[in-house]
Amino acid sequence: MSTPPRLAGARVGALDLYEYQGKELFRRYGIPVSDGRLASTPAEARRAAEELAGDVVVKAQVLTGGRGKAGGVRLAASPAEAEARAAEILGLEIRGHVVRSVWVEAASEIAKEYYLAVTFDRGAKKPLLLLTREGGVEIEEVAARDPRALARVYVEPLVGYLPYEGRALVHAAGIADVGERRQLLAIVEKLCRCFSAEEAMLCEINPLIVTPAGELKALDAKVTIDDSALFRHPDVAAMRDTSAGDPLEALAREKGVTYVHLGGSVGILANGAGLAMATVDLVVVAGGRPANFCDLGGGGRAEGVVAALDVIARDPQVRSIFLNVFGGLTRGDDVARGILAALERTAITVPLVARLDGTNAEEGRSILREARLDRLHVEPTMIAAAERAVGLAA
Repeated sequence: MSTPPRLAGARVGALDLYEYQGKELFRRYGIPVSDGRLASTPAEARRAAEELAGDVVVKAQVLTGGRGKAGGVRLAASPAEAEARAAEILGLEIRGHVVRSVWVEAASEIAKEYYLAVTFDRGAKKPLLLLTREGGVEIEEVAARDPRALARVYVEPLVGYLPYEGRALVHAAGIADVGERRQLLAIVEKLCRCFSAEEAMLCEINPLIVTPAGELKALDAKVTIDDSALFRHPDVAAMRDTSAGDPLEALAREKGVTYVHLGGSVGILANGAGLAMATVDLVVVAGGRPANFCDLGGGGRAEGVVAALDVIARDPQVRSIFLNVFGGLTRGDDVARGILAALERTAITVPLVARLDGTNAEEGRSILREARLDRLHVEPTMIAAAERAVGLAA
């Protein structure tokens, strides 16, 4: 099984939703969720608890896991206690994310916890259903400890979800209770409809609880939507919180540059996603740490190079930049002139290593060498360029 999206680290072209936003989507498709209110101040949390009238759970809204272990999920027995818990959680930093809002939700009694998800298996190129009776913990732990405990069923993308796939999933997970099986099958079908209709990469419920009365309910929601599909879903696109993401990634989005911050010291710029991924791998092979994934697109025009270099150069950890360009329909000499024009228009102080190949590549390399820029180093091969970039960043 390929790694589900939530395990893959930085992703290109993905919109993660907050829990409360994911639950709103689930509610639209008929998946049972608890009633709740969003609050950005302790006073709002108190009012939310008063409206819910009973025990509540105050939950940090951050785009990362590990909230409970970090103290971001607290039970409150009164509005005053909800206000106090919210004051403790707001401003808390969880895995680098600062809590700016909390979800105040009616508390639920729990008899059992399951894990249910639909994700996209990139290796199989199919949606994958996942179900285990060991909910409430990280799915990675379950998969590592006992892979057989995690039931897996693929959905044929050209056919769509069929009821027998849900029955196979529930049977493989060992769900014996007839009432739970019936509810689970209904939730699986609705979750698959949500996954397909919203063009998601991941729809995850962890935990999917069973109450003492035998009712199933989604106690959490993790939803990741394919960025490429957002123009068909303006309501979901409007859910993006630009203030919560990496500032460099937000700047890149404004400039129309595909960029993912990776935290290393070697900046990467390549024309094409496949070449950019290969460049990231080569930097690692050469003993370095990639600072980013940055796809310039198919060409090497000065405007695109300027925009990309401006984003990469703003990362204070970057100590060198590796420009890896293949000239296909775009000629290498034109690409070289675009790189030089970009360097004239940007305040790059770190060394740049350029590897140019493809159509008119030799002409392009000659143009770059003849420019005689101290900070520009030209290498003939990818591995030589990677080694030079890593050495300069050391």
